[in-house]
Amino acid sequence: MRQPLAARTFETFGADHLALVGLALVGAAAAVWWGRRLRARGVEPSSLRRTDRGVALLLVAVTAPLQVLQWLPGEWSLATSLPIQLCDLSWMLAALALWTRDPRAVQLLYYWGLTLVPQAILTPDLVEGFPHPRYLMFWGMHLLVVWVAAYLSWGPGARFTWRGYRLAVLVTLGWAASVMALNAAIGTNYGFLNAKPRGASALDLLPEWPTYVVVELLVVAAVWALMTLPWIRSRRGQGATLVGS
Repeated sequence: MRQPLAARTFETFGADHLALVGLALVGAAAAVWWGRRLRARGVEPSSLRRTDRGVALLLVAVTAPLQVLQWLPGEWSLATSLPIQLCDLSWMLAALALWTRDPRAVQLLYYWGLTLVPQAILTPDLVEGFPHPRYLMFWGMHLLVVWVAAYLSWGPGARFTWRGYRLAVLVTLGWAASVMALNAAIGTNYGFLNAKPRGASALDLLPEWPTYVVVELLVVAAVWALMTLPWIRSRRGQGATLVGS
């Protein structure tokens, strides 16, 4: 017997989850294509700015209600309602990057939005299924952040540097240290920094706490370094071409 829509729970790696993972990939590719198309057409900066800010407002309109929902009576929980998860900070960062095009925001979003947020898409900590508001806003938030990160990284022609890499590593270390201290003080587990999640996740492949936190940070830093190298080599290649021309 089929469950009524309101009673459905989310199933990790179920049919709708796999469809949403596919949607994330297709949407990211489309965002890159759209950004490059705008650049190739030589769209005026003022027009591009209006488009970016329109998407920023859409992102806020989709994600802000989730924060409000978690603060309502009956929904509030000290363990889950504080907006300090990296995904919460990432949607705010994505809106800021779109609105201002601040290089620091764009660079940090490149690392967070294309490595850490996708982890939540692959192994979501979600109970409610379609069409529960939490389900809709969870997926709206995570998908939009990934798409915005892809668009800003490869569409309009951003450039990534070792300085931006160092900034991302330092900000992330600062976040991890602060949230771990908060978790210890109030008995929570934001960011899964003080214990592994109950459901399946990539952290299951790592040693136990606290070793897995150190390993996780080292792996992330290494992956981000590999993500930075192609941009550095590309600029060096362009410079060599200009010198030899």
